[in-house]
Amino acid sequence: MRAAVAVERGVVRCDEVDIPRPDTGEVLVRTRAASICGSDLHMVNTGWAMHAFPAMAGHPGHEAVGEVIESRSDHFNEGDIVLTTPHIWNSRCFADFQAVDDAHVLKLDPDVDLDSITLAQQLGTVIYAAKRLPASLEGQTCLVVGQGSAGLFWDFILSRLGAEKIIAIEPLKWRRELGQRYGVDQTINVTCDKAVEAVKDMTDGAGADLVIEAVGSTPTLSQAFHLVRNEGQVVLFGLPESENPVPFDYSQMFKSRANVFTVLGSQDEPNLTSYTQAERLISSGEIDVEPIISHRVNIAEIDRAFSIANERNDGAVKVGITFD
Repeated sequence: MRAAVAVERGVVRCDEVDIPRPDTGEVLVRTRAASICGSDLHMVNTGWAMHAFPAMAGHPGHEAVGEVIESRSDHFNEGDIVLTTPHIWNSRCFADFQAVDDAHVLKLDPDVDLDSITLAQQLGTVIYAAKRLPASLEGQTCLVVGQGSAGLFWDFILSRLGAEKIIAIEPLKWRRELGQRYGVDQTINVTCDKAVEAVKDMTDGAGADLVIEAVGSTPTLSQAFHLVRNEGQVVLFGLPESENPVPFDYSQMFKSRANVFTVLGSQDEPNLTSYTQAERLISSGEIDVEPIISHRVNIAEIDRAFSIANERNDGAVKVGITFD
């Protein structure tokens, strides 16, 4: 089968490898569509949670939909259309076939739109994280750092939670424009200290009530604590850049007295509830995710797909992977 192989840091290519065999309690899924997540870029480019290269075939892809062609599980049958939701350190969806344990597979309606439903995986992680926020954000000013697909999903969810104002920091024009389609009220096209100044101007010097860090870079980690108001909330959603200690502005965090949490573990939620909610939002049309998928590239050209996602040119947001 064809599979993406990260041969070294920052280098991914398509190779021919053996089709995996499912163990007891697993299903073998023929991948029909997949997409590149920002966390995939972090892992391939920095080696976070990837302790050996070449990496296992298909890794680290984890956003995918496919068809069960062999089941060694009592819960799934051949022909089932499924969303695969493995842990990121055990994910292998950038391949024609993947073996997945049945606890991390969600059965879908057979008529689901395969090209867009892959995004239910990332939307599900945002829904999962948002369950730790207040049930209503009425009266609050929320700030999202980054308008990649994760940031766009945060725009949508914050809007549904009733945020009074949503501000987005994003240097790329097309991503700022997309943010406005998903709930953003005001955009900031600068970064670093200038972005902090802009947020202070927009909030009468106070800072945002809630800051979502949806980039996962060391600079934006520290920046979040300069953007939040005193005793506000910070969600560190982006993956770390390294498994080594990452420096950040602890002094500013200390002074801001911010409440902070990170996000991991949506795959272990009972019944994959957040992913189910995401699938329903997409299938019902309550959120139109099609504008987020800016490119579609065949698995045979996985190197080009990663290049597009990394370089963020030509209107790039989310890169879909096809298997025709």
